[in-house]
Amino acid sequence: MSTHRPHIHFSVLQRLLHWLMAAMILSMLFIGIAMVTTVSRAHETLIAIHRPLGIALLALLIIRTFVRVTRGSPPLPDDMPAAQRFAAKASHLVLYLLMAAMPLIGWGMLSAGGYPVTMFGAFHLPPILPHDTRLYALLRALHTGLAFALFATVLLHLAAALLHGLIRRDGVFASMTWGRGRA
Repeated sequence: MSTHRPHIHFSVLQRLLHWLMAAMILSMLFIGIAMVTTVSRAHETLIAIHRPLGIALLALLIIRTFVRVTRGSPPLPDDMPAAQRFAAKASHLVLYLLMAAMPLIGWGMLSAGGYPVTMFGAFHLPPILPHDTRLYALLRALHTGLAFALFATVLLHLAAALLHGLIRRDGVFASMTWGRGRA
């Protein structure tokens, strides 16, 4: 068990973005699985949710990255081993890269496949890649593979959060929750 340190939180905006995006990402992962495993009428509805939700996540990621760079993050516990510090920083970098790659690859995949990226009603995003069926197939496989990587990374992130919250009790988990503490 770690030595206790005062609760130092991420800013309210950082916590709000974190939990909002966490819920959206989990929704996207499960919607994506449902999309590729169904041929029912629900397929079109799932696509209609998946595309704009992905673009919304990209927009929120841009905001979140700006806020993270400008506001920073609470320090990790002093007694945290160097390997865990490295893993924490590397896993966050991987999460941010995957959160950026997934919607961009999805948008590029649809562009290469000649499909519109419908946001709502008649509003469509412009294609970002030329129509190319081979590129579409490659990006589709990449989008699927990275979705599994994102899911695995989210599970590791959750496991680390539980380690900090239930075992180490070092304030790392508390820094992203709404409990008591200093800002």
